[in-house]
This record gives sequence, C-alpha cells and structure tokens, in this order.
Amino acid sequence: MEETTPSERLNPLQRFGLDVRRVRLGRRLTQKQLGTATGYSHAYVSMVEAGKVMASMKFAKGCDLAFGTNGLFEGMLTRIDEGDHPSWFAPYLNLERQATRILTYQTNLVAGVLQTEDYARAVFRASNPHATAEAIEDKVAARLRRREPLERDTPPFLWAILHEACLRTVVGSSEVMAGQLEHLLSVAPSPHIRLQVMPFSAGIPATSTMPFIVLRFPDSPTVLYTETRVGGRMHDSAQTVEAALDDYDLLRAHSLSPDHSLTLIRTLLKEYRA
Repeated sequence: MEETTPSERLNPLQRFGLDVRRVRLGRRLTQKQLGTATGYSHAYVSMVEAGKVMASMKFAKGCDLAFGTNGLFEGMLTRIDEGDHPSWFAPYLNLERQATRILTYQTNLVAGVLQTEDYARAVFRASNPHATAEAIEDKVAARLRRREPLERDTPPFLWAILHEACLRTVVGSSEVMAGQLEHLLSVAPSPHIRLQVMPFSAGIPATSTMPFIVLRFPDSPTVLYTETRVGGRMHDSAQTVEAALDDYDLLRAHSLSPDHSLTLIRTLLKEYRA
C-alpha cells in the first residue's frame, strides 16, 4: 500500500501556497518583494503561502509575471476553483477536520456531513447542470470524505438542527429521500451525534433564519462559518461568535426534542416509502 506524502495530505489552498513559497524561494524573493510585485502586502503573501486565505486571480497573475511562469499559477487557481470543492470552502474544511464540536443549523438541505451518496449526487446534479458525470462523482466522493472525522476513535461531537424543510424538500426522488432519512435514523443513536428538527409549527424562530455552523476547538478560538450563493466566510470575532451561540441556544429551545425529532423523521420516512 502506497503512503501519501505530506503534500498530498494538504488541502488545495495549502498546496497552492506551498508552490508559491517554493517558487518564490527559488527566485530568491522575500515575501515583501513578492507583495510589492503583485500589489499586495507581505502579510497577504504570508497568509496565501500558509493556505489561510484564497488567493485572488490578480495575485495569481502577479505571481506569474514576477516568477516568469507563463500562466502556471493562474491555471492552478482556476483548477482549484473547478475542483472537488469551491476554493473558498477549503479553509473551512481544514478547520472542520480539527474541530472537537460542530454545531450546525440547516434550513434547506441536510447538512453535508450527514448526506448519503445518492442525496449528495442529486444535490450536485441540480447545482451543476453542465458538469460531466465524472466531475459530479468527484464532488460526491469529496462530500463523503467529510464523514471521516466522525469515524475516528475520538470523533468530534456533532449537534445538527435541521429545519423541517430539509426533510420535506424532495431531493432527487422519494427513494433518495427515504435513503437519506434512513441514514439520519441510523446515525442518531451515536453518543457523538445529537439531532433535532425545527418544525414548521415553531414559526420563525427569534433568531437567524440563515444556515450557519459553529466550530469549537480545545486550544483555539471558536469559529463561525456562514455561506451565501457567492461564497463562504469564517468569523472569529468574539462578539459575533457569542451572538451565534446565543442564536443556537434559541434554535435548540424552539426545536423538537431529539426523541420527538426522530419520531417525525420516521413518520416522513413512511410517507416517502409509500
């Protein structure tokens, strides 16, 4: 069995940053000099090289001019953006793998980490109508790899609140939805997973109606992740994170209990099977 090299275990943004650093050092340039050549600060160059931020296309093109690499970095950034995950999602994935507690609230779709293969495939087919079958399968495989932390000997604790709309919106087909609900029922008994449903009957909760995720770590600040159609954003401001945690407490209070949530899921499963 072949062993993976350290570079193969990096996420796409980290690999991009590592390549920028290697070429920069090969050209005997400092981060400050590269920043000047590309129109950015040396702090920005440092963050790109560390894989902490998504490089802009302007920066990638600037690297090609400074290094004389004839579109190499521009092409790399394009391939990252067209890869298994959007480039703006890679930093989140890196943190998700390190988190010890994951609190997620979803309003339209089942949380990615809980999706089945067929459900994920239907989601990607709908959101990428012009993608090839191979590209869709690559995205599905990447989505399923997000389960890996939950399968570790010491997995993170996952608390998922799903709005009832997540369970009633037919993704793919009734058969796909039945499989998805069966999966939720199969993982719910885990001591490391807590699942609640926000019912339609609860009305609009006295909190955010947008999906969000909170990641907690043993030795690092808590991070809030939010997402829109054009990309995702991570927030580490103590005030913003604290407000999100207050929101999550309200969402838990308005949701069905874990037992009643499973009862609703079983009822909907019967409907899909019928």
